[in-house]
This record gives sequence, C-alpha cells and structure tokens, in this order.
Amino acid sequence: MRREPVSSAAITSVGYDAAHAVLEIEFTGGDVYRYYAVPPSVHAALMGAPSLGRCFQHSIRDRYPTERL
Repeated sequence: MRREPVSSAAITSVGYDAAHAVLEIEFTGGDVYRYYAVPPSVHAALMGAPSLGRCFQHSIRDRYPTERL
C-alpha cells in the first residue's frame, strides 16, 4: 500500500485503501500496522487532526481489527 509522509511525533506515514477500508500506519519506531474496516470518515479525521497521535489513540487504536506487518 502506498503511504504518504505526515508531520507527527508518533506517526511517520499513513496509507488508506478506500475500496477495502484498510488503513496502514507507519510509526516513528519503524513498526507498520494495518487496521481493517476503517471508514473513510475516520481516515479523513486522522489526516485533518491537529495531533495525529492523539487522534489515533482516541479513534483507531483498539477499535479495529489489526495486523502488524
């Protein structure tokens, strides 16, 4: 999946596959995770959030099926 770089202390890049509702996040430590069944509105909220790390903690982490790559 193609990810785009983001400005965040916790997250390096974010990718989203709208056709399959899959969100992929690369964290600053180098770990990459995929989150499944993520609605487009959640991806949009993440990308527009003033703090991506805070948005991730509140809206994504532990809310969607997850796979570490």
